[in-house]
Amino acid sequence: MNIVTTAEMREIDRATTEGFGVPSLTLMENAGSAVVEFALLEFPSAKSFGVVCGKGNNGGDGFVVARKLHEAGKEVRVLLVGDAKDLKGDAAENYKRLPSPSVAAPSFAVFKGWDTQDANSAFHCDVLIDAILGSGFRPPVSGVYAEAIAKINSVSSPVIAIDIPSGADSDVFGQQTGAVARADAIVTFTAPRPAHVFGNLTLGPTLIAPIGSPDEAIQSSLKLSLITFKDITQLIAPRPRDSNKGMYGHVLVIGGSVGKAGAAAMAGFSALRAGAGLVTVGTARSVLPTVAGFHPELMTEPLDETSDRTIALKSLQIIERVAEKKTVLAIGPGISRNEETAELVRGLVSEFTAPIVLDADGLNAFEGRAKDLNRRDRRDHAESAANGVSGADTNGTLVLTPHPGEMSRLTGLSVKAVQRDRVEVARKFAQEHGLILVLKGDRTIVANETGEAWVNPTGNPGMATGGTGDILTGIIAGMLAQNPQRGFESVLAAAYLHGLAGDIACERVGEHSLVATDLVKALPEAFRRVRAESAQNSVKLGGRLRP
Repeated sequence: MNIVTTAEMREIDRATTEGFGVPSLTLMENAGSAVVEFALLEFPSAKSFGVVCGKGNNGGDGFVVARKLHEAGKEVRVLLVGDAKDLKGDAAENYKRLPSPSVAAPSFAVFKGWDTQDANSAFHCDVLIDAILGSGFRPPVSGVYAEAIAKINSVSSPVIAIDIPSGADSDVFGQQTGAVARADAIVTFTAPRPAHVFGNLTLGPTLIAPIGSPDEAIQSSLKLSLITFKDITQLIAPRPRDSNKGMYGHVLVIGGSVGKAGAAAMAGFSALRAGAGLVTVGTARSVLPTVAGFHPELMTEPLDETSDRTIALKSLQIIERVAEKKTVLAIGPGISRNEETAELVRGLVSEFTAPIVLDADGLNAFEGRAKDLNRRDRRDHAESAANGVSGADTNGTLVLTPHPGEMSRLTGLSVKAVQRDRVEVARKFAQEHGLILVLKGDRTIVANETGEAWVNPTGNPGMATGGTGDILTGIIAGMLAQNPQRGFESVLAAAYLHGLAGDIACERVGEHSLVATDLVKALPEAFRRVRAESAQNSVKLGGRLRP
């Protein structure tokens, strides 16, 4: 799903009306209907709704909401923050469509000062609808609008923002400035803008509802997209009846060391949970019994070790033998920063032509050596190695999964600089090195060598605990093993499923108690939810309504 700017959203609406014949009044009607459907679903016991409207199209959406809530039998109180004479176009038309007072219409008031009962009654309802300022507004907000936002922020009722919380700048990628209305949920339309994804505008859900714009009209210059269930459903479709484990790939995990055996085991078992047919974990001989003891489904391979009981460089020949005919290599979970082991990691990345997922201390092995992570060199080597070999894998896919600290070490930038411009840092590195980069964190970024960047909307703060990165490595490897020729799509799917599993785990145990293996337990439910959501038209960004 494309992320678009405010100007592009206006162009999408114009093209929908002029190029595809969808009247703008129909778009507004559909927008209001989407808000009402969400409000009635999420707040079924609410009896009264306050709708605070501005004089632009956002207010017009609010008038539609008020009319439809009234038709649904709800008590509705409407406040217009402005003069009805200033209403124009579709907003004025929907103002006229509000029911007449003679048929038990919604309570309606035009703002004439905050000392009147009419002006304040809308703020004292079970649910408040913010329809004051939409995404076309440019801060700062002042005057009566700032006062209305302060009123919204002072009430205890849950607030649903139409399009965007009033006062917010929809084109901002980070923290908002100035007065912004509180929102417990947002219902926006057609496509998200940057602030919906990066602005932390609500702790609750953000619904992106289609209102009639065809896909052909939704164009963006940002080269930035949101991963949704629609993008990954095909990769987790039901399997044929005559399936066998050989059809779904064999992952080889290289990792583990004394004290960090669990990392390799978690990565391996996550690859199995993600659907890989077979998984082998190659690890230091001393810790192999520990790795094998975690999950009986994992196969293991003992590797020579250093005096620190990490994997030794001389294991390269053993790995070459074991890696033969493996579909994907996952390198790094628990592997340590021992320099001899780091040299082994660099040799593996240089020599092996199968898809590789590189994580944790596997990434740290390339601190100051990022030039050695050039996928184009790997691809040329893969094509040369596969010359004349029928069915050989020649894609040379390389997937890196750094957190901001590891990204700092790879780029030489400070962590603060990485976090300040996550999208561009990830995009630039992926382009320069011709690889797939998964920059972990709040709103994980997945970028590739073409300059595309995708944002993952799933996940929560409870996942800030040791081992969740190892789970992600395993899920990526497992998805790649099943779809080696659809590398980028597989990584998108893995990032989405990983975060969704985290959200499900958080529902079960809460943010503070969540541990990495909770994600593995929740992964089957994540698959089920994605399949169930495939029938939906709207897309919901994560978040929970407050009780």
